[in-house]
Amino acid sequence: MNSCLRPSLHVLLLLCMLMLCACRSTAHMARELPQPDPLALATVQPEYRLAPGDVLLVKVFQVDDLERQVRIDNDGKLSLPLVGEVAAVGLGVAELEREVAARYRDGYLQDPQVSIYVQEANGRRVTVSGAVEEPGIYPLVGANLTLQQALAQAKGVSTVASRRNVVVFRTVQGQKMVARFDLTDIERGQAPDPEIYGGDIVVVYRSDARLLLRTVLELTPFVMVWRAYR
Repeated sequence: MNSCLRPSLHVLLLLCMLMLCACRSTAHMARELPQPDPLALATVQPEYRLAPGDVLLVKVFQVDDLERQVRIDNDGKLSLPLVGEVAAVGLGVAELEREVAARYRDGYLQDPQVSIYVQEANGRRVTVSGAVEEPGIYPLVGANLTLQQALAQAKGVSTVASRRNVVVFRTVQGQKMVARFDLTDIERGQAPDPEIYGGDIVVVYRSDARLLLRTVLELTPFVMVWRAYR
């Protein structure tokens, strides 16, 4: 059993050394990033213009039967009861509310009060990966998120995270830029919590020491059971 475990441990140690080198290399990264391109920045402002793929919740006051959750199709339209297809792409939420209300007013309702909520904005997404509990692509609805809020959407960092090595990738004017942030300093109020924009990629590096410790702890019960039956 020992001879079988030895190569595996060697591989683990090699991987840990590689990750340690990677974490050290982040020390030379920038500690802040410029704002994204104006077009990308516009997608995360309150005057957000609707795009294909956006999911909207449409409500008509005191007419529950007309409430719908709809997705804007690739042609830029959404389909609603009674009025059929409505062009939505390029409009702001308030503009679409007025358009839908006008459609219902034309032969259906006397004074419709329409409210529309953006539940998922296709242009507002951030990727969170690495040593977090639930890596994935998350929508940004409303105002911009901060780094801590983006990590909270991924259920926080995992037990093997290197909290001092959180890296954000951003494309600015066609150039890919990267910066490293210290989550520990941010949580202590010793560093600002940077804003995260749609299209950003957040990567949490793993701590080599914590990863090795967890691996050893996970392997220990199996080693002890094997020895008990030798």
